[in-house]
Order: sequence, then structure tokens, then C-alpha cells
Amino acid sequence: MARDGNTAQREPAGLQARTRQPDPRPDGGDAVPAPSVPDHGDPMSYTYSTDLGAIRAVVHRYAIQAGLTEARAIDLVLAVSEVAANTVKHAKSPGSLKIWYDTREIVCQIHDEGVITDPLAGHRQPSLDAQGGHGLWIVNQVCDQVELQSDENGTTIRLHMNLPDASPGHDPVS
Repeated sequence: MARDGNTAQREPAGLQARTRQPDPRPDGGDAVPAPSVPDHGDPMSYTYSTDLGAIRAVVHRYAIQAGLTEARAIDLVLAVSEVAANTVKHAKSPGSLKIWYDTREIVCQIHDEGVITDPLAGHRQPSLDAQGGHGLWIVNQVCDQVELQSDENGTTIRLHMNLPDASPGHDPVS
């Protein structure tokens, strides 16, 4: 997903790709750690190339099952749809979606073979007349945490949403 603030151009992985180290997680772990085993079964995996309607339905179903409110489930569907649409439009490769949740959060991980070259993609509000750059900005507005790693192997974006009663300091076991 090669992008700058004005365009939404994608390049195949490896072409003019600049390796960007992801921002560290607040808990001090790696920015994109290996998925932990969810409390509720194995992560659901889905490969897509064009059918975003199916992805939206799957994400909505998992979001509700995990315990998100309807409004937050719609936010997560919007965020995943934006990232997946970027894959369809720019990556020129299929994308993969994995979803898992535990007692604290639901996580959607999207991977494709494109590369994002702008290290601030999604962190600057685009102007209203900009031809691109709105999707990742919206994703960063609706999710509780967004992790992005992009290098010669492609791009992985993790979207995190806290579950109700999973606020900082709340112990879901007690």
C-alpha cells in the first residue's frame, strides 16, 4: 500500500518499499505480536479478493459474539471494511483477515502484499478535498488501537477494540 498524504497508490511489496518499524505497544511488547490463543476458540481466518460484503458480515457477527455493542460493532465493521477495500483497490493481491477476542478486546488483523511507505499514514487528518487518505484516518478514529507494520513482506494492520467492562484497571475475573 504505497501511499503518501495526497494519493492512494500501492506498489507491490519490495518496490521502493521503506521498512517502517511499528510504534511500540503501550504494554511494552512488540508492535505486532503473534496472536495469542483466544479464550473462545481458534482465530477465525478469511481470505478475500473482492467480496467485502462477506467480510462485513463475519466481522459484525464476531463483534457481537465478543460483546461489543451494536454501535461499536458497526465501527469495527467500518474500520475493517476500509482496510480491506484498500487491499482490493491497491494491493493487487488477495488479503487475509483474522479475528480473535478474549475477555479484554477483539482484534481484527488484515494482511496483504502491498506496502505503505508513509510512516504517518492514518495519523494526519486529510483535507476534505484530498483524493485519498481518508480511510486509515477514519480507522484510527474509531478503533481503540491501530497497529501498522509494512515492509518488503507486505502490510499487516491490527485493529483493536476494547470490550465493555475491559477498561483499564478493571479485572474481568473478579
